[in-house]
Amino acid sequence: MCKLKNSFVYLLKIRLKTQIMVLKIGDKIPELLGIDADGNEVMASQFKGKKLVIYFYPKDNTSGCTAEACSLSNGYDNLLKAGYAVIGVSKDSVASHRKFSDKYSLPFKLIADTELVLNKAFGVWQEKKMCGKVYMGTVRTTFVTDENGVITHIINKVNTKDAANQILKEIK
Repeated sequence: MCKLKNSFVYLLKIRLKTQIMVLKIGDKIPELLGIDADGNEVMASQFKGKKLVIYFYPKDNTSGCTAEACSLSNGYDNLLKAGYAVIGVSKDSVASHRKFSDKYSLPFKLIADTELVLNKAFGVWQEKKMCGKVYMGTVRTTFVTDENGVITHIINKVNTKDAANQILKEIK
C-alpha cells in the first residue's frame, strides 16, 4: 500500500502541476482524484456520463462534517435520481475514512487527500481563524460538475444539516 500511495501522490502532483491550480466554474476536474476508503484509486473517468458532487470537508467524525455526510447520505437517492454521483474529500487517512464511512453507512466514496493535493488544486486549503488563532485548513466547499467533469457550480456557504437539499436547489 505504501508503494502504491507514494507513486500515486507523485503522479497526481505531476499531473496537477500542468493544470490550473485553483479550479473554478468552467474548468475540468483532474482525471486522477485520489485514494478512497478501500485503498483504490478514484478516477474522474469512472464517473463519465454522470454529473458529480465533490464535497470538501475538514475532518471525519466532527459535528459539522458528520451532519454534512449524513445529510448527503440521507439525500443520496434523490441525488442519484437527478443523475449525480457523490464523493467526499478530506485530509484524513484512508483508515479514518473507512471507520467514518462504516460508522455512518455512507453510500458514497471518501477520498483521503493526506498530501493536500486536491485541497490545493480546488483552492479549498486556506487560512482560517478560530478563537484568535490563525491556521491553514480545509474550507468546507462543494463543487458540482456536468457529465464531462466540467465544474458548473461551487457552493461556498454549505448548510451542513441540509447539504443534499441545498445542492438540489442550487442545480435547478
